Amino acid sequence: MKKYLIITGGNKGIGSGIGSAYKNHGYQIISIARTLNQQDEFKNVKQIVLDLSKTEGLGNAFSQILTTIDKDSVERIVFINNAGTLGKIGRLENNSVSDIQNIIQLNTITPFLLTSVFLKETQNWNCSKKIINISSGAAVKPYYGWSLYCASKVAIDMMTKAVAVEQKTIPNGTKIIAIYPGVVDTNMQEQIRKSSPESFIDRQRFVDLKESNSLVNIETVGQEIFEMDRLENYPNGAILNVSDYR
Repeated sequence: MKKYLIITGGNKGIGSGIGSAYKNHGYQIISIARTLNQQDEFKNVKQIVLDLSKTEGLGNAFSQILTTIDKDSVERIVFINNAGTLGKIGRLENNSVSDIQNIIQLNTITPFLLTSVFLKETQNWNCSKKIINISSGAAVKPYYGWSLYCASKVAIDMMTKAVAVEQKTIPNGTKIIAIYPGVVDTNMQEQIRKSSPESFIDRQRFVDLKESNSLVNIETVGQEIFEMDRLENYPNGAILNVSDYR
């Protein structure tokens, strides 16, 4: 019997760290991202190239990915909605229509759509099923210049809770949680530090975190998320913070 991890944005950043942790524990990894990672550690990762910022054909493509898995050979399958973007940093009125559409598409519409397809395609699979949504503390703390990012993560958290309520009514329903990974040393953090103080008034705090070596590396947070998944000492629909498990 096999264990599978399907993860969006698994080719870099936090997604790469998560994939590495699951691979080290015997999972078959399927990464869905816009680009391929050619590094050696991705040789045994099945990489699917999909533009997650576009809705057209995305549901059908994800459905096809799931049909390539022999459901009778699966012991456990985990799907992680990880891909996301901070988008343009700045006050809401300074975002264009395309800025707004792009961030809501990738951070909210895409995970909603893929979660829907995953639930539908695996509803009759007789195995352990889990969805993990990578959210953010920005879902509960508003930041100047991040209105779209904050709002998109609030939507993810409430989707997590609502889907958990629905899945409780289904035999062998899917478990679903959301996790806040904290401040991790990724390209997103670099983008934050490069923003102007006028666009993001909390910029200096994030600069200080980098300079004081307070950012967590992707391998560490990936392993922590794996361990949190394995614990399962929390209710379905839980919203968890990595820092609470350190």
